[in-house]
Amino acid sequence: MATGPSYRVAFRRRREGKTDYQQRRGLVLSGLPRLVVRGSLGNMIVEVVRAEAGGDKVVAYAHSKELAKKQGWLGGTGNISAAYLTGLICGFRAVEQGIGEAVFDIGLQHPSKGARVFAALKGAVDAGLKIPFDKAKLPDEKRIMGQHVAEYARSLSSNMEAYQKRFSAQLSAGLKPEETSAHFAQVKERIVSSLRKAAPPTETTATEPQKEQEEEEETEEA
Repeated sequence: MATGPSYRVAFRRRREGKTDYQQRRGLVLSGLPRLVVRGSLGNMIVEVVRAEAGGDKVVAYAHSKELAKKQGWLGGTGNISAAYLTGLICGFRAVEQGIGEAVFDIGLQHPSKGARVFAALKGAVDAGLKIPFDKAKLPDEKRIMGQHVAEYARSLSSNMEAYQKRFSAQLSAGLKPEETSAHFAQVKERIVSSLRKAAPPTETTATEPQKEQEEEEETEEA
């Protein structure tokens, strides 16, 4: 460790590789809630967090485990498809709480093109959240739906031993890997139909209809 009169020890969470305080400062100063996406090997967590004087406040939360428990998802809970669906759930819950805009917070994760964090971002955006992002970073729609899994499964169909070994978890859950895309579409529709509601008016959406009505009234008077 460096020493000297001008050396300043970094904050504990920075030393532990948990928080980039410079990045966090920029996100907090935006004045918008943060869409926080974190993942482990087997799960994804998506939150909408608002910074307050007393500490961060979680406005909306979703964990990929609830896909299996509540939405009938039979696939893995740590892959790109699960990340998208988890972001979709969190996005709907945030919109229901009146959140219209947010900024993207991936912490110390590397922003690799097509990564799970960007699948979760796309899910939140599809739910109605307005978040600035680079479209080039998003995973392909076919990959989000799991079509690459279905194609790989078909390529292994001639080798049943390798097929069953590679997809043992999905097969034991009752999902044929060739049907991953169709299953994804069913679960997505279930989430949309159960969570999508009329979004509460935000400052942006509330002023536009009022402005249009005033313009119509002025036209009629003229």
